[in-house]
Amino acid sequence: MTTPATNAIPYHPHAALHAAMQACPLIAILRGVQPAEIVAIGEALVDAGFRVIEVPLNSPDPFESIRVLRAAMPKDVVVGAGTVLSVEHVYEVARAGGDLIVMPHSDPAVVRAAKAKGLAAAPGVATPTEAFAALSNGADVLKMFPAEQLGVPVLKAWRAVVPKHVPLVPVGGVTPTNMGPFIAAGASGFGLGSALYKPGNTAAEVGANARAFIAGLAAARAEAGV
Repeated sequence: MTTPATNAIPYHPHAALHAAMQACPLIAILRGVQPAEIVAIGEALVDAGFRVIEVPLNSPDPFESIRVLRAAMPKDVVVGAGTVLSVEHVYEVARAGGDLIVMPHSDPAVVRAAKAKGLAAAPGVATPTEAFAALSNGADVLKMFPAEQLGVPVLKAWRAVVPKHVPLVPVGGVTPTNMGPFIAAGASGFGLGSALYKPGNTAAEVGANARAFIAGLAAARAEAGV
Protein backbone atom coordinates (compact mmCIF):
# COMPACT_ATOMS: atom_id res chain seq x y z
CA MET A 1 0.00 0.00 0.00
CA THR A 2 1.39 3.39 -1.02
CA THR A 3 1.31 6.21 1.51
CA PRO A 4 0.37 9.58 -0.05
CA ALA A 5 3.10 12.23 0.16
CA THR A 6 2.40 14.92 2.76
CA ASN A 7 3.56 17.51 0.22
CA ALA A 8 0.29 16.82 -1.65
CA ILE A 9 -1.60 18.81 1.04
CA PRO A 10 -2.86 22.08 -0.49
CA TYR A 11 -0.92 25.00 0.95
CA HIS A 12 -0.97 28.59 -0.27
CA PRO A 13 0.92 30.79 2.19
CA HIS A 14 -0.28 34.32 2.83
CA ALA A 15 2.22 36.48 0.94
CA ALA A 16 2.60 39.28 3.52
CA LEU A 17 3.04 36.91 6.45
CA HIS A 18 5.46 34.72 4.50
CA ALA A 19 7.61 37.74 3.59
CA ALA A 20 7.54 39.07 7.15
CA MET A 21 8.59 35.73 8.63
CA GLN A 22 11.35 35.37 6.06
CA ALA A 23 12.67 38.73 7.27
CA CYS A 24 12.28 37.83 10.97
CA PRO A 25 10.49 34.68 12.19
CA LEU A 26 9.74 36.06 15.65
CA ILE A 27 6.16 37.04 16.51
CA ALA A 28 5.75 39.64 19.24
CA ILE A 29 2.78 38.88 21.52
CA LEU A 30 1.76 42.05 23.37
CA ARG A 31 -0.79 40.68 25.85
CA GLY A 32 -2.13 43.53 27.98
CA VAL A 33 -0.86 46.36 25.80
CA GLN A 34 -2.93 49.56 25.67
CA PRO A 35 -3.67 51.80 22.68
CA ALA A 36 -1.85 54.80 24.14
CA GLU A 37 1.46 52.93 24.31
CA ILE A 38 1.32 50.56 21.38
CA VAL A 39 2.85 52.78 18.69
CA ALA A 40 6.01 53.43 20.73
CA ILE A 41 6.31 49.72 21.56
CA GLY A 42 5.68 48.77 17.93
CA GLU A 43 8.38 51.16 16.76
CA ALA A 44 10.84 49.70 19.25
CA LEU A 45 10.08 46.19 17.99
CA VAL A 46 10.46 47.17 14.34
CA ASP A 47 13.71 49.01 15.07
CA ALA A 48 15.02 45.77 16.61
CA GLY A 49 14.09 43.82 13.48
CA PHE A 50 10.62 42.37 14.23
CA ARG A 51 8.08 42.22 11.42
CA VAL A 52 5.06 40.48 13.02
CA ILE A 53 3.20 42.00 15.99
CA GLU A 54 0.18 40.43 17.68
CA VAL A 55 -2.33 42.12 19.99
CA PRO A 56 -4.23 39.45 21.97
CA LEU A 57 -7.93 40.17 22.18
CA ASN A 58 -7.91 39.81 25.97
CA SER A 59 -5.94 43.07 26.12
CA PRO A 60 -7.57 46.43 26.94
CA ASP A 61 -9.39 47.84 23.86
CA PRO A 62 -7.56 45.47 21.46
CA PHE A 63 -9.31 46.51 18.25
CA GLU A 64 -8.32 50.13 18.82
CA SER A 65 -4.73 49.02 19.43
CA ILE A 66 -4.78 47.07 16.17
CA ARG A 67 -6.23 50.04 14.29
CA VAL A 68 -3.69 52.49 15.69
CA LEU A 69 -0.75 50.14 15.20
CA ARG A 70 -1.71 49.25 11.63
CA ALA A 71 -1.92 52.94 10.73
CA ALA A 72 1.51 53.64 12.24
CA MET A 73 3.54 50.67 11.04
CA PRO A 74 5.30 50.24 7.68
CA LYS A 75 3.40 48.13 5.16
CA ASP A 76 5.89 45.26 5.46
CA VAL A 77 4.99 44.81 9.14
CA VAL A 78 2.18 42.32 9.76
CA VAL A 79 -0.24 43.42 12.49
CA GLY A 80 -2.36 40.66 13.95
CA ALA A 81 -4.77 39.68 16.66
CA GLY A 82 -4.22 36.88 19.13
CA THR A 83 -6.58 34.81 21.27
CA VAL A 84 -9.14 34.98 18.47
CA LEU A 85 -11.95 32.65 19.51
CA SER A 86 -14.83 33.32 17.14
CA VAL A 87 -15.83 34.22 13.60
CA GLU A 88 -17.23 37.51 14.93
CA HIS A 89 -13.78 38.37 16.27
CA VAL A 90 -12.30 37.74 12.82
CA TYR A 91 -14.70 40.27 11.30
CA GLU A 92 -13.82 42.86 13.95
CA VAL A 93 -10.10 42.35 13.36
CA ALA A 94 -10.64 42.81 9.63
CA ARG A 95 -12.57 46.04 10.25
CA ALA A 96 -9.68 47.29 12.42
CA GLY A 97 -7.23 46.67 9.57
CA GLY A 98 -5.52 43.59 10.99
CA ASP A 99 -3.58 41.20 8.77
CA LEU A 100 -3.30 38.06 10.89
CA ILE A 101 -5.55 35.85 13.03
CA VAL A 102 -3.76 33.90 15.78
CA MET A 103 -5.72 31.36 17.79
CA PRO A 104 -5.10 29.18 20.85
CA HIS A 105 -7.19 26.47 19.19
CA SER A 106 -7.98 25.28 15.66
CA ASP A 107 -11.69 25.91 15.16
CA PRO A 108 -12.14 25.35 11.41
CA ALA A 109 -14.85 28.02 11.16
CA VAL A 110 -12.46 30.67 12.49
CA VAL A 111 -9.65 29.59 10.16
CA ARG A 112 -11.96 29.62 7.15
CA ALA A 113 -13.39 33.02 8.12
CA ALA A 114 -9.89 34.48 8.31
CA LYS A 115 -9.03 33.17 4.87
CA ALA A 116 -12.33 34.38 3.43
CA LYS A 117 -11.43 37.88 4.65
CA GLY A 118 -7.97 37.67 3.08
CA LEU A 119 -6.21 37.43 6.45
CA ALA A 120 -3.44 35.04 7.40
CA ALA A 121 -4.37 32.32 9.89
CA ALA A 122 -2.21 30.79 12.61
CA PRO A 123 -4.33 28.28 14.55
CA GLY A 124 -3.05 26.64 17.71
CA VAL A 125 -2.49 22.91 17.37
CA ALA A 126 -1.33 20.27 19.85
CA THR A 127 -1.68 17.02 17.86
CA PRO A 128 -0.91 15.90 14.31
CA THR A 129 -4.64 15.43 13.72
CA GLU A 130 -5.27 19.07 14.59
CA ALA A 131 -2.28 20.14 12.50
CA PHE A 132 -3.39 18.44 9.30
CA ALA A 133 -7.01 19.49 9.78
CA ALA A 134 -5.86 23.10 10.18
CA LEU A 135 -3.85 22.88 6.95
CA SER A 136 -6.87 21.47 5.14
CA ASN A 137 -8.85 24.50 6.29
CA GLY A 138 -6.24 26.94 4.96
CA ALA A 139 -3.85 27.59 7.85
CA ASP A 140 -0.75 29.58 6.92
CA VAL A 141 1.21 28.77 10.08
CA LEU A 142 0.87 25.99 12.64
CA LYS A 143 1.18 27.45 16.13
CA MET A 144 2.48 24.66 18.38
CA PHE A 145 0.88 25.52 21.69
CA PRO A 146 1.83 25.22 24.47
CA ALA A 147 5.43 24.68 23.40
CA GLU A 148 6.69 23.98 26.91
CA GLN A 149 4.31 21.03 27.14
CA LEU A 150 4.83 19.68 23.61
CA GLY A 151 8.61 20.02 23.72
CA VAL A 152 11.42 19.42 21.26
CA PRO A 153 10.83 15.67 20.68
CA VAL A 154 7.25 16.34 19.54
CA LEU A 155 8.42 19.11 17.21
CA LYS A 156 11.02 16.80 15.70
CA ALA A 157 8.41 14.09 15.13
CA TRP A 158 5.99 16.55 13.54
CA ARG A 159 8.66 17.96 11.27
CA ALA A 160 9.17 14.49 9.81
CA VAL A 161 5.58 14.39 8.53
CA VAL A 162 4.45 18.01 8.13
CA PRO A 163 5.53 19.39 4.73
CA LYS A 164 8.84 21.23 5.01
CA HIS A 165 7.41 24.46 3.60
CA VAL A 166 4.72 24.69 6.30
CA PRO A 167 5.91 26.89 9.19
CA LEU A 168 5.90 25.25 12.63
CA VAL A 169 5.97 27.98 15.27
CA PRO A 170 6.34 27.03 18.95
CA VAL A 171 4.59 29.40 21.35
CA GLY A 172 4.81 29.32 25.14
CA GLY A 173 7.83 29.51 27.41
CA VAL A 174 10.26 30.67 24.70
CA THR A 175 13.25 32.74 25.91
CA PRO A 176 16.34 34.17 24.18
CA THR A 177 18.38 31.23 25.44
CA ASN A 178 16.20 28.17 24.75
CA MET A 179 15.50 28.48 21.01
CA GLY A 180 18.47 26.36 19.89
CA PRO A 181 17.00 22.86 20.38
CA PHE A 182 13.73 23.93 18.74
CA ILE A 183 15.59 25.35 15.73
CA ALA A 184 17.63 22.17 15.41
CA ALA A 185 14.41 20.11 15.51
CA GLY A 186 12.85 22.13 12.68
CA ALA A 187 11.07 25.14 14.18
CA SER A 188 10.37 27.84 11.62
CA GLY A 189 9.93 30.67 14.10
CA PHE A 190 8.60 31.51 17.55
CA GLY A 191 5.79 33.38 19.26
CA LEU A 192 7.14 35.42 22.15
CA GLY A 193 5.07 36.42 25.15
CA SER A 194 5.99 37.56 28.64
CA ALA A 195 9.75 37.23 28.12
CA LEU A 196 9.40 39.95 25.48
CA TYR A 197 6.58 42.10 26.83
CA LYS A 198 4.69 42.34 30.10
CA PRO A 199 2.15 45.06 30.95
CA GLY A 200 4.01 48.00 32.40
CA ASN A 201 7.14 47.53 30.31
CA THR A 202 8.35 50.69 28.61
CA ALA A 203 9.09 50.84 24.91
CA ALA A 204 12.80 50.99 25.75
CA GLU A 205 12.55 47.83 27.84
CA VAL A 206 10.66 46.02 25.09
CA GLY A 207 13.26 47.13 22.56
CA ALA A 208 16.05 45.74 24.74
CA ASN A 209 14.18 42.44 25.13
CA ALA A 210 13.58 42.32 21.39
CA ARG A 211 17.27 42.78 20.62
CA ALA A 212 18.08 39.97 23.06
CA PHE A 213 15.71 37.68 21.16
CA ILE A 214 17.20 38.67 17.81
CA ALA A 215 20.67 37.85 19.16
CA GLY A 216 19.38 34.59 20.66
CA LEU A 217 17.87 33.57 17.33
CA ALA A 218 21.14 34.26 15.51
CA ALA A 219 23.06 32.20 18.06
CA ALA A 220 20.51 29.35 17.85
CA ARG A 221 20.72 29.28 14.07
CA ALA A 222 24.50 29.28 14.14
CA GLU A 223 24.52 26.44 16.66
CA ALA A 224 22.07 24.46 14.53
CA GLY A 225 23.94 25.22 11.33
CA VAL A 226 20.95 26.83 9.59
